[in-house]
Amino acid sequence: MKKTKKTPDMVTVNRRAHYDYTLGDELTVGMSLSGLEVRSIRDHHVQLKGSFVTIRDHELWLNNLTLGADTARNIRLLATKKQISALEREKVAGSTIVPVRLLGGSRYIKLVIAVGKGKKKYDKRETIKRRDIDRGRYI
Repeated sequence: MKKTKKTPDMVTVNRRAHYDYTLGDELTVGMSLSGLEVRSIRDHHVQLKGSFVTIRDHELWLNNLTLGADTARNIRLLATKKQISALEREKVAGSTIVPVRLLGGSRYIKLVIAVGKGKKKYDKRETIKRRDIDRGRYI
C-alpha cells in the first residue's frame, strides 16, 4: 500500500498579524520543543497573539509564546544560516519578523513566519473598510 503525504493541519493562526502588519515573504521553520510543549500544542493549548521573533547570536527565537496555563516562553527556531542571514538583512531594512501560523498535523511542528512592515492607523481603517465592503456591510 502506498503512503500518501498528509498536509499539515493548522493548530493556530495569528489573525492579529494580518491586521497590524503588511506581510511579505513567508518562511516555514522548525521549533526546538520539549515533550510537554509538543503535547500542549497538539491539544491546541497555544496562542500566538503577542508573540514575536528576534534574532540573537545568528539564531531565531520566538518570544512570548503562550502554552497552556504556562506563562510566555521563549523557543529557539530552526532555520538555515542562509535563511537567517536573509531575515537579518530584512530586519536591518526596518521590517519585523512576525509569526503567522502554527502547523502541527504531521510528525513535526512547524511555524510559518513572515516579514512584515507595520501599518499606520489609517491603513488599519482601510483594511476594516475593505473587509466590510467584501462582506456587503458597507453602504
